[in-house]
Amino acid sequence: MDIIIMIIVGFIVGLIARAIMPGTQSMGFILTTVLGVVGAVVAGFLGRTLGWYGSGEPVGWIASVVGAIIVLFIVSMFTKKRA
Repeated sequence: MDIIIMIIVGFIVGLIARAIMPGTQSMGFILTTVLGVVGAVVAGFLGRTLGWYGSGEPVGWIASVVGAIIVLFIVSMFTKKRA
């Protein structure tokens, strides 16, 4: 059941990050979900590194969205088309 919840939360976080980030991102359901999950992992890593979260503490929604925006920004830097 935890995996299903993680997929749903990852999808919602990915959708929010894509809505906040300017520009168009052509991603489907799976990539949007992966974006949200990876964003939560990035936010957890940064939060633990900066001392905001303890070991094993869950990351909040806002931090997950910020992490997903960071991941989306990095991905967009690598996938820009050169004219």
